[in-house]
Order: sequence, then C-alpha cells, then structure tokens
Amino acid sequence: MIISASRRTDIPRFYSPWFFRRLEEGFVHVRNPMNPRQVSCISLKKEGIDCICFWTKDPLPMLSKIPWLIEKEYPFYFQFTLTSYEKELEINVREKSEIIKTFITLSELIGADKMVWRYDPIILNEKYTIPYHFKAFEEFCSKLCGYTQTVYISFVDIYRKIKKQTLTAALREITKVEMILIAEGFSEIGAHYGMRIRSCCEEILLTVPGIYKGSCIDPELVERILNRPIKRLKAVSQREGCNCIESVDIGAYDTCSNGCLYCYANTSMEGAKQNQKIHDVRGSLLIGAITESDKVTERAIKKL
Repeated sequence: MIISASRRTDIPRFYSPWFFRRLEEGFVHVRNPMNPRQVSCISLKKEGIDCICFWTKDPLPMLSKIPWLIEKEYPFYFQFTLTSYEKELEINVREKSEIIKTFITLSELIGADKMVWRYDPIILNEKYTIPYHFKAFEEFCSKLCGYTQTVYISFVDIYRKIKKQTLTAALREITKVEMILIAEGFSEIGAHYGMRIRSCCEEILLTVPGIYKGSCIDPELVERILNRPIKRLKAVSQREGCNCIESVDIGAYDTCSNGCLYCYANTSMEGAKQNQKIHDVRGSLLIGAITESDKVTERAIKKL
C-alpha cells in the first residue's frame, strides 16, 4: 500500500504533528469526499506500508521529524511544488528564496533521488508570460541543480472551483501552441542542468524531445526506493492521462491555507481556515471526529 499524504491538502506544512501521531497509533480515519458519512479506517502499521508520498509546498514544519522516519525505515519520497508565483497567486506561501533553502536542506537529509520538484501548474497572464517562466525556471534549476533529478510540469486546468479566477485575469486557458513552446524551452534548460523533465497528464508535451511521461505515484521510483519489483496497480478516479499507480490518500479537501488561487482542492480560503480551527492533533480524522451516523469500514491492505 502506498500512502498519499496528500493530494488533497498540505500535510507536511499544516498537519505534520497529526501525521506522526497517526503513524505511532497505527491507523487513520478518512472520510469519503463524495459521501462524508462513509469513513475508511486505514491501517498505518509499518508492515502494511510499502511507501509514503508526501505532497507539499513547504515541509519546514516536518524537517525535524525526517530523521525519525529514516531511523524507523519508512520508505518515502517528496513531491515538492516550487513555482515562481508571488503573493497575488499564492497568498500564504513563504518567500521562495526561503523555501529553496528548505528544499536543499530536505534533499541533503533524504537524497536528491527522493526529491521530485513540481513546477506546476504553469499559468500565463499579463505578468507571468512565457519569457518570465523561462527566466524563473532557469533560476530555480541553477539553485536546485544537484538537489533533485526530476522536474514535473503541467499547465493549469480551469476546474469549476477556480473558474471565477478567469474573470479577474489571474488565469486563462493556455493554447497547445503555447504549451509546446514552453515545453521546448524547459527541455533545453532542464538538459543543461541535468534534470529530467516529466509531463503530468498533458500527452501533447510528449512530442517535445526531452519531455517524458510522468507518474506522480511513480512505480519506477517506488521500485528504486524499495529495491524490488512491485505490483503496478493502475490508479482509478484520476484525471484523464494520469499514469499513477494505486495509492490511498489520507487527506481532506478544504483544509489547506496556502492560499493558491489556482487550487482545485479548496472551495475557499475562508473555509480552509475554518476547518483548520477544528483540527485535533489527537484525532483519528484530519478534521472533526467520528459520529454515530458515520459508517466506518476497515479498508483492506494491498501489499505491492
């Protein structure tokens, strides 16, 4: 079983004490996002966990616990999102110069091979132009060279939750011509710094030399971490073009206050902040508590 922590929220930044408490207690409860009264009880016993994938924009609060994960021999890696956007798009994210330092510190702790950098999503507007992205991407590559080996890129999807941002000119649809042009530039820059660039879902980018098919929950990476072959069970219920293998997500939507205007996982920043207020670090659920009307089912563990 691969634990995803989490596509739905930034557990390393906002909920790392809760996460480590759940590991120590050996289980976690997760509400079904489509039917909140359905709750899964997921074992977090070490023998059932093949690997953990952490998703984050800022794992600084988790750094002090990384040696514990290593000591206990939990297999894991990080999907670390680092973009060039400023406060008008990422309201509650630290200065990027400081986050780069955190990236480097984490890489030194766990190794560059377990650090997947995400320059994602790519957004175009009057400020964030194609030349802007080329300049920013190269600056990041120069600083992260040697601290990661892989960069994932994808372009913003205008989901229903963020469609209102198109009315403010913060976001717009990106044409296939623009996608190809950016991918070509990134491919050249990445090659110069020895970084392998992977595309997340956009099949059109695979026509560009130097761009490779990516999987966020990546069977090849997991096999390298585990030093053994695994059962490659394809994930279901992901967006078209997703090449990930199966994982179990332990997060919850509307709980991240990074404040990214392009985020599909939040309905609103205010809602996320309100949910954070009812988070209990001792609770088995990320938000709230089990009630009498909940139907709790133990989820079967699938070893890979």
